[in-house]
Amino acid sequence: MAQRQPILLIDSPSLYFRAYFGIPESAAKTGDGQPVNAVRGFLDMLAQLVRTRRPDRMICALDHDWRPAWRVELLPSYKAHRVAPEGGEVVPDTLSPQVPMILEVLDALGIPAVGADGYEADDVLGTLSVTQPGPVEVVSGDRDLFQLVDDAHPVRLLYVGRGVAKLDDCDDAAVRTRYGVPADRYADFAALRGDPSDGLPGVAGVGEKTAARLIDRYGGLDGILAALDDPRSGFAPGLRAKLDAARDYLAVAPKVVRVATDVPLPELDPALPTSPADPDRLLELAQRWNLAGSCRRLIDALAGDRS
Repeated sequence: MAQRQPILLIDSPSLYFRAYFGIPESAAKTGDGQPVNAVRGFLDMLAQLVRTRRPDRMICALDHDWRPAWRVELLPSYKAHRVAPEGGEVVPDTLSPQVPMILEVLDALGIPAVGADGYEADDVLGTLSVTQPGPVEVVSGDRDLFQLVDDAHPVRLLYVGRGVAKLDDCDDAAVRTRYGVPADRYADFAALRGDPSDGLPGVAGVGEKTAARLIDRYGGLDGILAALDDPRSGFAPGLRAKLDAARDYLAVAPKVVRVATDVPLPELDPALPTSPADPDRLLELAQRWNLAGSCRRLIDALAGDRS
């Protein structure tokens, strides 16, 4: 029996930020000079993904709350360095207007985009990864999403750290090779190691190798913390002191890092269209925003043979 085609779950913020910084504004503008580099790059990424991965379904996940209050309550430093002086996330002035453009084009194409109040795109992706029939391929440049990899479902992470043209197609073995831990322990690993980009301090003096070694020996954070109270557990005195000093942080950090998988989402039809849902509107948007080439490439990819 032929293997079912995958569903692509797109981390939209990850891709449009990458597109914005990867394409000069001067190379992609409307007739009146408005930058559309993020829009053009995002659409071209989708076109390449459709051509190369041959999905039959796609959903784009959105950040309705990039810094949820429940995560900040647990760990006030969470993404604190990315808060703008006037509140909200620090986003380039010329990127913000492009996000609604992306959503309008996706709507005209008939590709669903969904977010949820109080949750990040990561949480939407986590929920979709366990509720959508597999195979599932999550597309993102966010390392936290390695925790979603699950060979049984199956769920893979297409990691775009080197760009969409050089995807790292990651199953559990790839996560183990990269970090020394199984995917289902990645959240514990990240909490120990820390992540400055998310405001996670980690445990002072514990890097990737030590974090992986601890998880391999004790099975995860619960086992590590339990072993701290056992004088026979074999911790070096210095390491025991570092972990003991970080107990309060380690009690909350995994809950912050773990992606939610129970986000309430509306009913969605993820079926990938073979032609635009509203071709007249798409044509108007493409002309207004100087996106004809990118829209044509994506339309051609959607119409292609994905069998």
